[in-house]
Amino acid sequence: MFSEKLKPVFTNKKNLMRLGPKRDGGYIIDRRIIDKIELIVTCGLSDDWSFEKHFLKYNNKVYVHAYDHTVDSYFWVKRFFKDIFHFFLFRKLSFHKIKSIFRYFDYIHFFRGNNRHFKTKISNKNIKCKSTTINTIIKDKKNILLKIDIEGSEYNILNDIIKNHEKIIFLIIEFHSIKKNLTKIYKFVSQLNSLKIMHIHGNNINKVDKNGYPYALELCFINSKIVNISKKKNFNHYPIISLDYPNVRRNKDIEIIFN
Repeated sequence: MFSEKLKPVFTNKKNLMRLGPKRDGGYIIDRRIIDKIELIVTCGLSDDWSFEKHFLKYNNKVYVHAYDHTVDSYFWVKRFFKDIFHFFLFRKLSFHKIKSIFRYFDYIHFFRGNNRHFKTKISNKNIKCKSTTINTIIKDKKNILLKIDIEGSEYNILNDIIKNHEKIIFLIIEFHSIKKNLTKIYKFVSQLNSLKIMHIHGNNINKVDKNGYPYALELCFINSKIVNISKKKNFNHYPIISLDYPNVRRNKDIEIIFN
């Protein structure tokens, strides 16, 4: 059970839309921000840029800068042989798996021109040449959609996000190890000022604990100085039917309860 501090502001459902797949990697945004975004900064890429690709269908003037030091040549070789092994083991491939094998070519095609993948670690300070900070990334930038999924390292960069929150029109961040870090999350939310929670979703990769907390929590924030936020009370239930989908299809989606 979560504090009302994490309850999203009221948003008319007609303004909500899902970008990305109906599984892990898809997120709910407010369609009113699409034409206002100039740059998508993605921290944590792995093998999924479907959200970014979908966004560009609605606004092809946006460019994407992705940061993930783990996605390198070894990553793609390892992934390829894993898919081939899967094929020989089960002697069949679904359409999704066939697409997965050729994912590298989609990666090469997407990250060219203005869209770039930096093989760089996101940190709260420049610890070495292969790392960078949020401050450095968005210096002299504005009208940003910032998307963060860096497997627990998000807690190290929260202060940098707070310092730069006015440049961010929309923020998507996945928090991990919720029970252990809940106080940090509440504090972070309270310091964002103009960035208001617009959507919340629990990642169902693991079962909820005895307190009803999922292992990971996806929060989406919208800049209230850029988009008008209604003062109406929010009576939406989460997950929202026809917008939210389980991250892992075989597991039941997680109901978010506020006290």
